[in-house]
Amino acid sequence: MRAVWVLLPALAALSAYYVYLPLPGTVSDSWKLMLLDATFRAVQQTCHLIHYFRLSHHLIVLNYLICTFDKLKSVSSEHINITDAVFDGVEVRVFEPPGKPDEMLKRSVVYIHGGGWALASARTSLYNNLCRIMAESLNAVVVSVEYRLVPEVCFPEQFHDALRATKHFLQPDVLAEYSVDPNRIAISGDSAGGNLAAAVCQQLSKDEHLTVRPKLQALIYPVLQAFDFNTPSYQQNMNMPVLPRYVMINYWIDYFNGNHDLAHSLLINNHTALDVGQALSYRGRLNWTSLLPSSFKKNYKPVVQPTGMAEIIQEIPALLDVRAVPLLAENETLQLQPKTYILTCENDVLRDDGVMYAKRLENAGVEVTLDHFDDCFHGCMIFTIWPTDFSAGIQTRNSYIKWLDENL
Repeated sequence: MRAVWVLLPALAALSAYYVYLPLPGTVSDSWKLMLLDATFRAVQQTCHLIHYFRLSHHLIVLNYLICTFDKLKSVSSEHINITDAVFDGVEVRVFEPPGKPDEMLKRSVVYIHGGGWALASARTSLYNNLCRIMAESLNAVVVSVEYRLVPEVCFPEQFHDALRATKHFLQPDVLAEYSVDPNRIAISGDSAGGNLAAAVCQQLSKDEHLTVRPKLQALIYPVLQAFDFNTPSYQQNMNMPVLPRYVMINYWIDYFNGNHDLAHSLLINNHTALDVGQALSYRGRLNWTSLLPSSFKKNYKPVVQPTGMAEIIQEIPALLDVRAVPLLAENETLQLQPKTYILTCENDVLRDDGVMYAKRLENAGVEVTLDHFDDCFHGCMIFTIWPTDFSAGIQTRNSYIKWLDENL
């Protein structure tokens, strides 16, 4: 019995040590965030152990566990008609508010979910709930794209899936089928879905054969570049839940089907060193010293290696492919983008991706709303359902929907 009284405090101390992270004082629901992060880390470590023993790919196991946990939650959708369909070979989930006899055509949002191009689904309750609330609040038809995931497919297949589904929906006869106003359509997404939404929007803007184009794009803490992993937000938030820097780098490597032995070289920007000729022409498009306001730059210094590893770009050319890294697009493409909303969070490695894209779009003459939250973290907008319900999720979701309601 005496041993139990010794063991229990020891286990409690070890648990507290594993869970506790020093977080900025401005982070909302900090202890709940620590618990969420600790749970995610424990699950990831288990998945990597399974991968190590070659029983399954760690991302397949992780996604299975996420979806299994998600099935425990049920979200009502009695006021919205939810159907699954296939748009040009791509699965989608469509959320339709009830129609009224003399009602005008509805507005619409094409939504692309996040998850590092590898996790989650349009069918999980987190995204099902978000899209249902969007459809109800906006009285809009919401099309949630179920693109294929890593490791089943890698870049550029996720981009192609999102593009095909969106182009199919934009056909006049399809819009008529869903009673959608062709002049009131937005394309949107969060995190990796924000990446795909931005890339798809850029591609659509250059398609001369399209008769219907998005009126708006709305990007939620989007991941937009793999050129510089030492922007101020990457340095400031390198160990921040839910997306530490090393995790984001690993998502990029998996997306490109690359070698994880290159992770450290990417982390110190060896792939975009001054002697890497392929990267030189892009450097001016991602100069954060001129694109970020001083309040974001703080006292951080650029990490620019004089010599690096040109073979990284040769092995993974997609690192500089604008379909994967929309922030590197040329000004001529940016000038064609629609009115844009970008939501960023202070406690997020991807903060500067969104802020720099907003600045580049503004410089190109596009009307941009940058909606920045000092107390929020990456991924927060989908965390609105118990037990992963955060005040930051409600706050960001309401602000995002409010902008869509006022502009779409």
